[in-house]
Amino acid sequence: MNVCVLLKQTFDTEEKIILEAGRISEDGVKFVINPYDEYAVEQAIQIRDEQGGKVTVVSIGPDRSAEALRSALAMGADEAVLISDERIGADEYAVAQVLHAFASRESFDLYLGGNFSVDNGSGQVAIRLASLLDIPHVSSITKLELKDGQAIVHRDAEGDLEVAEVTLPALFTAQQGLNEPRYPSLQGIMKAKKKPFRQLALDDIGLTSVEERTERVDLFLPPARQAGRTLQGEPAAAVHELVQLLRSEAKVI
Repeated sequence: MNVCVLLKQTFDTEEKIILEAGRISEDGVKFVINPYDEYAVEQAIQIRDEQGGKVTVVSIGPDRSAEALRSALAMGADEAVLISDERIGADEYAVAQVLHAFASRESFDLYLGGNFSVDNGSGQVAIRLASLLDIPHVSSITKLELKDGQAIVHRDAEGDLEVAEVTLPALFTAQQGLNEPRYPSLQGIMKAKKKPFRQLALDDIGLTSVEERTERVDLFLPPARQAGRTLQGEPAAAVHELVQLLRSEAKVI
């Protein structure tokens, strides 16, 4: 069972966001594997251990993304691929196109990724890739069973449980609860240094450029939260005042 894990390096969720000239400052910031992608890495390793095969982790990003990939290798993945090229657009359309070009040259039985990345939060890349590969997909899974070329998955559905069965190859995105990601051991960290690590550019996967389909117009922090207000008086009068404030100050109605 050859498994491809889509991995992204993101800000540590404990980091404070600082904007400089309309961009997020990366000075002194700690980067980690996107937390939801860790579930995908762990699941892929478990599948490999049970059924054999290979786990390949793939990331698109700057050179610093190699650190996240090496962490996945230390967890137990077999091979890492970093696709880094200034010609790659940053939006979900461009990233999915590059992943498709790479995946089309490989042979994978299963694709796993995180439900979404904690920086952009769009949850689009993996689903776009499944569409480009023309394979079935199920998002936000909390359980995965593989047998005889079929996959049975569980996913949360508005507080209920949804069960789906699809034929491999297929793509799934991981939700919290799928498993408990392991910490890299010292032995795993040492082994990771000797595992295959490929760094590719667009030319290596048959592309010359990938343009974005969306453009970021502005980036800003939300306004500081103001102190709350207590409305006095009879209930009817307080409700009337509340509606007026929602209309004139908060401008939500």
